[in-house]
This record gives sequence, C-alpha cells and structure tokens, in this order.
Amino acid sequence: MKIGTVKELKNHEYRVGLTPDNVLSYVKNGHQVFVQSGAGEMASFTDDEYRLSGAVIIPTAAEVYSTCEMIVKVKEPLKEEYQYLRPGLILFTYLHLAPNRPLADALFKSGVNAVAYETIEGSSGSLPCLRPMSEIAGRLSIQEGAKYLERPFGGRGILLGGVPGVERGRVTIIGGGITGTYAAKAAVGMGAQVTLLDISLNRLVYLEDIFGASVTTLYSSEENIARSLAEADLVIGAVLIPGAITPKLIRREHLKIMKQGAVIVDIAIDQGGCCESSVQTTHDDPVFIVDGIVHYCVGNMPGAVPRTSTVALVNTTLPYGLMIANMGLEKACSSDSGLAKGVNTYKGNCVNKNVADSLGMQCTPCSELVYAYTAS
Repeated sequence: MKIGTVKELKNHEYRVGLTPDNVLSYVKNGHQVFVQSGAGEMASFTDDEYRLSGAVIIPTAAEVYSTCEMIVKVKEPLKEEYQYLRPGLILFTYLHLAPNRPLADALFKSGVNAVAYETIEGSSGSLPCLRPMSEIAGRLSIQEGAKYLERPFGGRGILLGGVPGVERGRVTIIGGGITGTYAAKAAVGMGAQVTLLDISLNRLVYLEDIFGASVTTLYSSEENIARSLAEADLVIGAVLIPGAITPKLIRREHLKIMKQGAVIVDIAIDQGGCCESSVQTTHDDPVFIVDGIVHYCVGNMPGAVPRTSTVALVNTTLPYGLMIANMGLEKACSSDSGLAKGVNTYKGNCVNKNVADSLGMQCTPCSELVYAYTAS
C-alpha cells in the first residue's frame, strides 16, 4: 500500500502523523511511504531522517494525497483540504465529527473511508488511540489553568499550591476518565485541593484507591456539580462519550455562582465542550471571559508539545495503521472489531452509531459495508 502523511494546517498544530521510525516499520512490511516536505519539522523530525528511513519526500500535500491510498494525519482535514478527498481513499486521523457537520458532509460527499482514532476501541471498551492525548491534555490542563489564574490574564490571582499560612487553590475536575485522572495527578503534584466528580461509582472507588486522601471524590450529581463549581478556582471539563456530543454539565447559569476570575479549561471542546458557554479557541488566542469567568477552550492542546505528543500518539496508532496496510481496511476490520468501531464513514455512509446519533442521521451498520469484502 502507498501511505502518506502531510503537514498539519490547524492553527499551531505541530504534530505529525508519522515519525521516521513509523516509516521504517511500513517499509519493512513492504509498503511505500510518502511524506510532504517539512511535515515533521516542528516536531523535530527532519526530511533527511524520513529519507534515511525509506520515505519519499514530496513537495506538496496535493501530491501526497493524489499518490497515496492511505493518509495518516493527526487532526481532521480543514476546508482547504476537502478538495483532496476522493472515493476509496483511507483517511486515518482524529476526526471528532459530532460537533462538525460541515466536515462530516464533506467526508460523505467525497466517498472517503475515514477511520477516527478517537472511536477505535481496545479491550474492555478502552480507547487506546485517544488515551495518550488524554493523558497529555489532562496534565496540560492544570499547567494552562494555573497560568490563566494569574491576574494579568484575568484570573483570580491564585497560586494553586499556596504558601505556608495561605490556603491552597481549589481544583474541580468533572470526569474521572483518563483525562480527569491525569489532571488530578498534575493538580495534586502542584499541591492544590482537588475534587473529582464522575457518574461511575466503580471509577470513583478506583480513584479513591489510587489518590487516597489527596483527592475528594464525589458522585456527579447536579447538586454536587453546582457546589463544587461555586468553591473552585480552577475547573477542568474532562467529560467524554466516545464519538458523541459532550453533555453540557456546566450551564450558563452556573457561571453566576462561581468566583470572579475562576478559570474553566474545557478539554472536551473537540466534542463540543461540556460547558454551555464554551467556544473553541486557538493557541494564538486561547482564552475569553464570560460573566467574569476565564474560559480556555483550545481544541488541540497537545499540539503545544508536539515532540512528546507525536511519539505518544504514533506508539498507539502504528499497529492499527500496519493492520490496515497489510490486510486492507475491510479485512482488518473483520478481524478486529475494535478497529471497525473506528470507521466513521465508508463509501459515503456513516457507520458509527454515536456519530450518526449526534449528527441526527441514519447509521448504516458496519456489517453491510465494512465487511462487504466477504461477499466478493
């Protein structure tokens, strides 16, 4: 198979879909790899490194797309990239289609077969290709939140860890999954007072076991959310329903009961955000203020640390990419049901139920499309 990767166009997105080590793995499996010149530069991977690993360097994204059968990216295609999509092309990347109907329509219209990292499932319902970015985003959320709590940025002027004789800052984390857990680790490490809410009692038991008395765990009820928001200096929104629009657990009226200058970091913004007043921002202009509350809603937080993020991401995506390249998409999905759940669009159809429900459209079962090769 001919596999390619291109330079990301999203604002301050410095990650890259393939590293030189990935290229070597594909080449050793008998595939050809094409890399747009400069694609890995901001993640500290040079064109020469890609060449030494066996890649062919191509000047433009248009040439990579037209040459390759599978494109491996990091972020969803932007509008200027829609022209490169075509029937039968495999697009392997983060998509987050639920809040992005224009992109979904472009994928359906093009006939591209799009596999989304964020809906691939591992054992026990885990999300292996989402996990590394969730870990990084969780840790970054505390780092960024602590910065924007500073008064020059509109924050309350709170030092999360406090100093002797001064109360430590209060952090509320809504969502106890991977992102919330890593946010809690970072907040505890900074010395903050941490409250973590989740709807799964089993998850809360687990979190209580690993954090002990350093974190207060609460069931995510309406009352507990409101009380925790009122007490918080920093709020982390870490809610996730795979492939679906994030529920708005922080409503506009909640802002009225929060402390002036408190900060909300809405990590869930890629899926629409868990705060009603959230609007996706960029690294260029990351925050805005509503009712005295600072909102940080950057949609590609891990892009700020591209070397770490790229290596962490490709460690999980490479095995799936090799499976697709070695077997073809249809056979690979028939042999791995978790990979099949990663397929969001196939030959102009939506084949992921959560995505289809969020978009308000019909879901065509994978058994009729992705496994069609069995009838041939």
